[in-house]
Amino acid sequence: MSEESMDLFAEPVSASSGADGAVRPFEPLARRMRPRNFQEFIGQWDTVGQGRFLRQMIEKDQIPSMVFFGPPGTGKTTLAQMIAGMTGCTFCKLNAVSSGIQEIRQIVKKADEERRYYQRRTIVFIDEIHRFSKSQQDVLLPYVEDGRLVLIGATTENPYFEVNHALLSRVRVIPFHQLEDGELVQILRRALSDEERGLGEQHLSAEDEVLLILAQMAAGDARMALNLLEGVAALLPDGGVITAERIQEVLGQRVQRYDKKGDNHYDTVSAFIKSMRGSDPDAALHYLARMLAAGEDVKFIARRIVICASEDVGNADPMALVVAMNAAQAVQFVGMPEARITLGQAATYVASAPKSNAAYLGIQAAMQDVQTKNCGGIPLHLRDSHYKGAASLGHGKGYRYPHDYPGHFTPQGYLPEALKHARYYHPSENGAEKRLGEYLHRCWPDRF
Repeated sequence: MSEESMDLFAEPVSASSGADGAVRPFEPLARRMRPRNFQEFIGQWDTVGQGRFLRQMIEKDQIPSMVFFGPPGTGKTTLAQMIAGMTGCTFCKLNAVSSGIQEIRQIVKKADEERRYYQRRTIVFIDEIHRFSKSQQDVLLPYVEDGRLVLIGATTENPYFEVNHALLSRVRVIPFHQLEDGELVQILRRALSDEERGLGEQHLSAEDEVLLILAQMAAGDARMALNLLEGVAALLPDGGVITAERIQEVLGQRVQRYDKKGDNHYDTVSAFIKSMRGSDPDAALHYLARMLAAGEDVKFIARRIVICASEDVGNADPMALVVAMNAAQAVQFVGMPEARITLGQAATYVASAPKSNAAYLGIQAAMQDVQTKNCGGIPLHLRDSHYKGAASLGHGKGYRYPHDYPGHFTPQGYLPEALKHARYYHPSENGAEKRLGEYLHRCWPDRF
């Protein structure tokens, strides 16, 4: 094995130190301040809080194969590095962007030796695993299945779309959530006071309200929050005070809270969504104005309106989604300040439309069944019959083409046999959905 490949198995060291254990002050603050243990790890309490399953498995060194899924800066790589320092297993790291099948085979060879001669498991951490091709993921599959490798993957993309189903069925998907503003303030406060790895030797001071500004700018990303803090601190003298005005001066962007009481980004957008859901266009416009005044990304606001149009209006007024989607495209075309008019139009339409969450509840219930039940195979008469050999398998046999029948409908089974009595969609009596419900009742009188 080459010297380069052996680096994959280097002993894990602190994120703030080199191979000799010395602190590297020239490294970015976000890297130096990476937590080394659970006492320093902030956030993701549902996943690694005291007594949680994953926390117990890590502490017992019985680590399962898993994929960490969540936004950047939420602790995925940090937790993997903590595991590297806490486990008795051999630990190696790959980056999906720069690694290939050859590196995987080298790791497997080394893992076989570790298991044969030292009775030691091998953990392989793959950052950005969604960038691995299907063939690269297929190479991992047999080794994860027989236990030769314990896989820990990290991805910002939904693994249910980006990771092979065969591999996904052999790992646990661990969701990571954006950090709360209060958690980011804790992280920033620790960085300011830590004299070994942080900015403690500068003796800088800052009110929590000022650190909250940095936290809101970072939008749940600890790495970004620490980078912002480092940028501000670099231009302050020892003993300096971090203020809102100083942040604005150093970062070159306008600093404005959502209101004088310090309502944060998530509180304001939550109030905005709930006002549209509650059919109060005046309140929706108020919170929209707050977000626009604070410099919120108009694309983010447009996405919230689109989601609300589907989740809370749904089929009670299908035009709501049309208006919202057109608004989302328009704000990118015209930009600010005119985009405020388009957003106001979309927000008031969605707020004023009749409401139904029947489609939302329906897909939630269907997803629950798919994820927790053996739903059975697709009925033969519904399967694709257009390829050679399909007929011999019985695909498409007995299917009745609805347009050949009066009213363009004929009853036949569509759900898998195991779910033939399932009910997901319950049309409301509101708006256009009442008409849809009446049609469905005529088609399926026993179901609707």
